[in-house]
Amino acid sequence: MSDETATNTGSQPTKRQHAPDPDADIDDADREFASRLRRYLDYAVLAGLLLLALIAVLQFYLNASQTISTWVTPEYRAPFQAVFNLVILLVSGLGISIQLRRLT
Repeated sequence: MSDETATNTGSQPTKRQHAPDPDADIDDADREFASRLRRYLDYAVLAGLLLLALIAVLQFYLNASQTISTWVTPEYRAPFQAVFNLVILLVSGLGISIQLRRLT
């Protein structure tokens, strides 16, 4: 007899069927769903952390400006504030360029 047929106790040969495992499809679907859910949760955590970082940076900027106004004499406040803003701009530009390189 061939590999595809097997005999049972009767005289009729029966075909062996290699049915796909339905649990395999469920496992694949569950893994895909879990992967997608994990990715969305990662993005949600990232968005929350970015919002927290934005608030912290704004608070730092405003407090640093207030400190400049308090501790620096009036004739040097404008140049000191300009240098501070320039440093912030350069650091931001560096961060943006690094991120753009990562994305491309």
